[in-house]
Amino acid sequence: MGKRYLVTGGAGFIGSNFIRYIMAKYPDCEVVNLDKLTYAGNLDNLKDIGKHPHYRFVHGDIADRQLVDQLMSGVDYLINFAAESHVDRSIGRPDDFIQTDIFGTFVLLESARKHSVEKFIQISTDEVYGSIDQGSFKETDPLMPSSPYSASKAGADRLAFSYHITYKLPVIITRCSNNFGPYQYPEKLIPLFVTNILEDRKLPIYGDGQNVRDWIYVWDHCDAIDFILAHGDLGEVYNIGGGNEKTNLEITKFMLNKLGKPDNLITYVDDRLGHDRRYSLDCSKLKRLGWRPSNQLETALNETIDWYASNRWWWEKIKSGEYLDYYKSQYGSELS
Repeated sequence: MGKRYLVTGGAGFIGSNFIRYIMAKYPDCEVVNLDKLTYAGNLDNLKDIGKHPHYRFVHGDIADRQLVDQLMSGVDYLINFAAESHVDRSIGRPDDFIQTDIFGTFVLLESARKHSVEKFIQISTDEVYGSIDQGSFKETDPLMPSSPYSASKAGADRLAFSYHITYKLPVIITRCSNNFGPYQYPEKLIPLFVTNILEDRKLPIYGDGQNVRDWIYVWDHCDAIDFILAHGDLGEVYNIGGGNEKTNLEITKFMLNKLGKPDNLITYVDDRLGHDRRYSLDCSKLKRLGWRPSNQLETALNETIDWYASNRWWWEKIKSGEYLDYYKSQYGSELS
């Protein structure tokens, strides 16, 4: 048997893609997926490997000390994807973000220390840096989060680092730019707009649509995490980016053009509170280790659009609320 992974938040978008990635690359590995199945966690994301003998799903909360302790025994690698992660939701319900993103990470760190895990990867975000008008953020730049979501991720990021300094826990922190790809919950820009276009519904763009993000295909993000597990230095932070800075309006028009729909589906709405203008990462540190993304933006974006067009079964029941009703009946009322 190969390495044993505990992947938290593995029923979410990036976590589920990572599980699929490592199980394909390392057929002898063992994966335990701990997920609370809040609104964005979806077991359909891993329907194809749900019964694999090396995969086990556990429904639970990373803030549950007893459960985390049970699952941590024998773990080699802990990859912490578990987080409340949507900025708009953090503005309305910041307490959920503090509980999961900070306290939940604390519980994982304590248990990982107790069980002497080989490596602990804390998945952070480029949003901890805040907005930047010119240039790109390096790993050593100050953190200036501007929403309850990014502040909670910054808190978890620094808490994980403190465990490396204080307790010598083998922590590595990654900060990635905007991901896109299959199985992304359709509240995020690309899956929301692709599915709206397919339904001939309006595309609500915040402000003037000129907010800039660096986009990376989720499979490249997964590949980078695996590379960092093998080659990254303990206690270090690594920026992960795709090198594809585009405005929200540019991404939107690309999708409209791909699907042959008119620009008049675009509608401009009041800007989000605390909406960062531009994110940009300097990824030279990771490049010096030898990693670069392998997917071109346009190719990966075309494939992603095709995936949503071909998998209406997956997103239609999400947008209708059908899947939430099912999971509430199975796992309780915390799904909201």
